[in-house]
Amino acid sequence: MAEIDESPYLFPMPDLFAAYDPPAPEAPLPEGAPLADRLRPRALSDVVGQDHLTGAEGAIGRMVAAGRLSSMILWGPPGTGKTTIARLLADAVGLRFVAISAVFSGVADLKKAFAEAREHAKLGKRTLLFVDEIHRFNRAQQDGFLPFVEDGTVTLVGATTENPSFELNAALLSRAQVLILRRLDAAALELLLERGEALEERPLPLTPAAREAIVASADGDGRFLLNQAETLFSVDLPEPLDPAGLSAFLQRRVAVYDKDREGHYNLISALHKSLRGSDPQAALYYLARMLTAGEEPLYVLRRIVRFASEDIGLADSNALTVCLAAKDAYDFLGSPEGELAIVQACLYCATAPKSNAAYVAQKSAWRSAKETGSLMPPQNILNAPTKLMKEIGYGKGYAYDHDTDAGFSGSDYWPEEMAPQTFYTPTDRGMEKRIAERMAWWAELKNEDDTPPRSG
Repeated sequence: MAEIDESPYLFPMPDLFAAYDPPAPEAPLPEGAPLADRLRPRALSDVVGQDHLTGAEGAIGRMVAAGRLSSMILWGPPGTGKTTIARLLADAVGLRFVAISAVFSGVADLKKAFAEAREHAKLGKRTLLFVDEIHRFNRAQQDGFLPFVEDGTVTLVGATTENPSFELNAALLSRAQVLILRRLDAAALELLLERGEALEERPLPLTPAAREAIVASADGDGRFLLNQAETLFSVDLPEPLDPAGLSAFLQRRVAVYDKDREGHYNLISALHKSLRGSDPQAALYYLARMLTAGEEPLYVLRRIVRFASEDIGLADSNALTVCLAAKDAYDFLGSPEGELAIVQACLYCATAPKSNAAYVAQKSAWRSAKETGSLMPPQNILNAPTKLMKEIGYGKGYAYDHDTDAGFSGSDYWPEEMAPQTFYTPTDRGMEKRIAERMAWWAELKNEDDTPPRSG
């Protein structure tokens, strides 16, 4: 290997090429195979970032040590090693490996795979069936796996980037263990870069700061990182790139975000809870995550409007007004100008006093209304537009509150068959503190008269 001049790269290299010695592949790779394929691990011990599964104490490590696999669903972000782990599992326990993709396969492909697996089972060779993107199969197709998993025709290993709880049948989940692969951290991604440099027998043309930047830009995706590294290896640069040069040379990875998938629900939940926790900085971060990833701004606004009623309520009744004004501003300005109004609403809600008293009151009142059925209000607060209604007592004895000195009569407005209830209990935060004081004063006035009229 030719001697490398390390001085321009600003980081030590002496032990780099000894860090990883990739074993020879079982089958020769085609000429020009991507770096990610050439670095594909040949043993579970070479898989990076998933030691909690592949280590001696991990679920996969224990299964391999016992020489027996159960069906499983590998759930994790792109580029974390799901396909690689499935292939290595088959090798580790001596199973025949068959891979299909739910994107390109249909019922005919599944029937063929199951029939071949049965034939090989008769010869004493069991099959590991790897199904990539298994969540793409519909519910009926997923049900088709059940008899073949149950009778041991195949050991199913499914891979998905989506939450199995939402995307997979309960019957299938009950027969497979869900194993969660973690997003690759900076240490795991750095190890992949070192392996790439060892294979290419030269360092990446990056300054230390740019090296950190390329790791961060991968967003936990090892495959993406190696593809970026391969692009850098393919050019002859006169000097290492700094972060600005790297940004100009490579396209930054677009954040993983599907507007109808788990990422969508995770981020809106994080936004709502950050607002509730009065953390404007975190709330603004999650708002930015959603909008920069392409989320529909009006969807976010609808959730913030809901928040203004659910978590602020009368503690600051202006919050709802601000949120609705933000909606009008966005409708008028559109993106990107109108997004500033969404930011304003987000920050207002995050910094406003919080109360869920209105939300609690609604649930309690709705529950009581369903339980009490069709009880009539007391007759003295009913209008009497006809002579007959007046004759039978509608409106009789009604106390007009404005005719009292305090503007409060203290009447009982509840159905005669029902005791007065308390649904709304204001907090001592924001405007609700004043509301609580006012309600307490009314209660005192009411207690001054032991026999208040039925209405007021």
